[in-house]
Amino acid sequence: MRLGVLDVGSNTVHLLVVDAHRGAHPTPMHDDRSVLRLAEHVGADDVLSKAGEKALLNAVQDARKQAEKQGCDEFMALVTSAIRDAVNGLEVLERVQDRTGVELQVLSGEDEARLTFLAVRRWFGWSAGRLLVLDIGGGSLELAAGIDEDPEVALSLPLGAGRMTRRFLPAATEGRRPDLAALDDLAAHATDLLAPAAEKIAAVGPPDLVAATSKTFRTLARLAGAAPSSAGLRVPRQLSATGLGQLVGFVSRIGSSALAELPGVSANRAHQVPAGAVVAAATLRALDVPCVRICPWALREGVILRRLDSLGGV
Repeated sequence: MRLGVLDVGSNTVHLLVVDAHRGAHPTPMHDDRSVLRLAEHVGADDVLSKAGEKALLNAVQDARKQAEKQGCDEFMALVTSAIRDAVNGLEVLERVQDRTGVELQVLSGEDEARLTFLAVRRWFGWSAGRLLVLDIGGGSLELAAGIDEDPEVALSLPLGAGRMTRRFLPAATEGRRPDLAALDDLAAHATDLLAPAAEKIAAVGPPDLVAATSKTFRTLARLAGAAPSSAGLRVPRQLSATGLGQLVGFVSRIGSSALAELPGVSANRAHQVPAGAVVAAATLRALDVPCVRICPWALREGVILRRLDSLGGV
């Protein structure tokens, strides 16, 4: 069967279309993404603006048309932290559904962590042993740990790269170098939020493999010398705590406009790289992790796998 998954995140709208059946490897048939930055349309009053609603409506309409063009048997749509943060989020989704016929499912942060964990488990397999999975999105940081396909611990913290950039490093959005004192404040803030989460993770036992997903971690790994995306999904990639520490020092001293010119850094996300690097480094320190493996599968693949599992013998 052909499945389409629309993931509306804080930064981007991503449509993934795969051919798959239960027990089979999902084969990507279409991959389309666009920059929406929905979180930036949520004001200080936590209300999603009319402009944000219109942008979301247009994105969902375009995705539905593309899913129909691709011949999807099923089309699933989900939204994450940007809508969770908006006090009028559910009202907006109702109006979008009325206009498009698409029901967008709001995932909790814990659900994000669980579905991402499932995808990482399937990618690395049972031989990976006890897993610890880290995922830095635009609005939140997800953490999950366990020995099975369903994690024993699944957590979500408001430490997304976009959220932290807007709060601590607004200069980066204008292409300027981030303020060093603000970077220190961000590191201290992340450390405080991570402390209780680290205790919960440690309580389930030490991991055999620590994996990281998301565009943020992939970008950081590429800047630290990992293979480019053109090398293929199955090329092993990793990011060490030492390399990440050096990277924090590097990205904190140049402007985002210069960062955008580096290989592996997309222009629309360059301003979030310093915040993402600081959060990633704080996470590895809090969890006492020396190195992470980069996993190409994440939330969307987890949604697809969970749906295929529900089909039983089909």
